[in-house]
Amino acid sequence: MTVEIRPSQALKLWHDVTLDLVRGGDADLSARQMTILMTVYLEAPPHTVRGLAEKLGVTKPAITRALDTMGRLKLVARRRDDKDRRNVIVQRTVEGALYLERVGDLIVAKAGALPR
Repeated sequence: MTVEIRPSQALKLWHDVTLDLVRGGDADLSARQMTILMTVYLEAPPHTVRGLAEKLGVTKPAITRALDTMGRLKLVARRRDDKDRRNVIVQRTVEGALYLERVGDLIVAKAGALPR
């Protein structure tokens, strides 16, 4: 399905969604944290710290710092890979799935309210 909107509408949508996220009671994630979260939930597992760092083009410590915050919020979980103890596997959680479902619902609602 193709949705056609003007750049100004796209920016308005992004603004309205992020404004609601900042004002809301849910976690206020950075762009990096949100990208990590969506990658973990929208792309097929497994996800590792190393793989996420490579995909996002940032360092492993940057991913680890983001995951520390997201772990405290219970949006993701981490565990050592049993096959290769050097790898850290990033796992989905129920709380993370529910958070992203709310974000998706918010995007749909805000997109429907865009002036045509």
